[in-house]
Amino acid sequence: MAFSVLKRQAVALACTVALAGPALAQDLFAPRLYVNDRVITEYEISQRAMFLQLLRAPGNPEDEALKALIEDRLRQTEAERLDLAVSEEEVRQGMEEFASRANLTAEALVGELAKAGLSAETFRDFVTSGLLWRKAVRARFAGRVPVSENDIDRALEAETRRKALQVLVSELVIPAQPGSEADAMALANQLSDTITSEGGFAAAARQHSASPTAANGGRLDWMPLANLPGAIGAAVLALGPGEVSDPVAVPGAVVLFQLREVAVDQSAEPVAVTVEWADFLIPDSAGEVARIRANADECNDLNALAKGLPADRLTITKQPASEVPGDVGLELARLDPGESSVALARNGYRRLIMLCGREVTREEPISRDQVREAVTNQKLEGLAEGYLEELRAAAFIREP
Repeated sequence: MAFSVLKRQAVALACTVALAGPALAQDLFAPRLYVNDRVITEYEISQRAMFLQLLRAPGNPEDEALKALIEDRLRQTEAERLDLAVSEEEVRQGMEEFASRANLTAEALVGELAKAGLSAETFRDFVTSGLLWRKAVRARFAGRVPVSENDIDRALEAETRRKALQVLVSELVIPAQPGSEADAMALANQLSDTITSEGGFAAAARQHSASPTAANGGRLDWMPLANLPGAIGAAVLALGPGEVSDPVAVPGAVVLFQLREVAVDQSAEPVAVTVEWADFLIPDSAGEVARIRANADECNDLNALAKGLPADRLTITKQPASEVPGDVGLELARLDPGESSVALARNGYRRLIMLCGREVTREEPISRDQVREAVTNQKLEGLAEGYLEELRAAAFIREP
């Protein structure tokens, strides 16, 4: 994990406060925004912004931090209204689960965050808000999320024989720049509801899609379902041939998929897929993109090309395919090791995404109860976004 940039920012912030004296330090804890009767301070925004940078979240860190803290306040208010709380043990387990994604214990992650100038409370508040919201969503929609035996059968098919399922799909990627997410989702819903044929989907992709596949009507080649990120794979698996998925939100875009065909190998073993991938931020110019790609046949080549650049310009990550961010996962799904994509961008840089390797391993069998829980959670996620929008619309949000 790259903490050096954040450490420099934290030191700079601390020095500024020390030189400016008590007035600036006090300003850090002054209200920046009120959400109903709850306060968001400048200090909380700076802490959350650095935390989001550490997580490599897309978008402007300060804008995204303010948006996330507003949502946290809405969730906290709703949890309080429903008389919900989380125990110390639940918070501890939540912190451990989150830290495990970086192959760390909660204590070790807190230590690394401290080196970057981030308080343990910032991490704790982030986890606590998520746990409270999960309880609120379940309380609101309890008994209203039907999961049929057919839903479980199809999910089991995906989880226990993912290697067996080869899918032929088309994609339609609608850009969702900050502030335009609602418009992108509205267009995606309209297209999802009205497209009824492969020809119609192809025409819509040529007109609206920002993907390189737009010129080809969004058509992708055959690929193993296991290569797709979990949310996208689940959306595709729920389709019949010719059907169009509900919109799938990924960072910076909303995506629709149309299933054209499925091929099944009944003899395949249960598998999980782990991918190792590089994310190299390079100047957004055709010449520089061509130079990098001409000199990089594998991920090791990128280390030499990144020599002398800030540490956060190149990251190499290894994780289960189901945990890869949706936008990156969709690019990786169609790459072979050593191949790269430059379809994504971040903060003025072009992102060169390279697949370093893909590993397939045997999985342990899973129970129908585990699958039912997973399908329920997936359906609740879709309902939770609308729930949060209702709370936002009813909230009184103002500056001091």
